Amino acid sequence: SVPYRQDMPPAGGFEAVKYKRNLPFRGPGGLVVLAGVTSICAYGFYRLGMGNLERRELEREKIWSRLHLVPLLLAEGDRDAYRRQQAALEREREIMKDVKGWEVGKDVYNNPRYRPSNPIVVL
Repeated sequence: SVPYRQDMPPAGGFEAVKYKRNLPFRGPGGLVVLAGVTSICAYGFYRLGMGNLERRELEREKIWSRLHLVPLLLAEGDRDAYRRQQAALEREREIMKDVKGWEVGKDVYNNPRYRPSNPIVVL
């Protein structure tokens, strides 16, 4: 019969038993994510601040442009009012030409003081 022979490991031994889980790379670490979020927030606040400065400058420019346009608009309004008043006097003169003793443009309240028709509001 065959002589007894004990089963032995191969030369160099068996390969290591793979018992650890083979998990894939799950992304950057917590500190990297925290640094990324912090930098994005810092950049956002920087842009917000720059936008606020620009908006404030545009608002200041709008206010100053309105302040500088007020005299021009007043003069245009006065010229328009004068032109309309002269046209109204001409119409009155034409309509009332047959009435004796009629004074064109005489105020019924007998007050020569000039009162502008619309008040000025500067916002």
